[in-house]
Amino acid sequence: MAYSIFFNKNVKQFISGLNKEQRYRIRDKLISFAENPFTEDIKKVKGKEDVFRLRIGDFRVLYILDSKEKSIYIVKIDKRSKVYR
Repeated sequence: MAYSIFFNKNVKQFISGLNKEQRYRIRDKLISFAENPFTEDIKKVKGKEDVFRLRIGDFRVLYILDSKEKSIYIVKIDKRSKVYR
């Protein structure tokens, strides 16, 4: 069973500002990530409790994983140089 993905308002605004190719790339990666969030290149974010990151090219997706509810809460998506600020 796939995990559900939830976005906050800022993430939706960021994605809508990307070009079509970037939006599709992120969408496709998140769809495959929702199927099995434990097979991707994920790492815990230092200094943030329960926050992990997923790498999608130059972009980083910061998220919180709730295994009990089978949910992924996307906290932030941005370029690597900006996402950790």
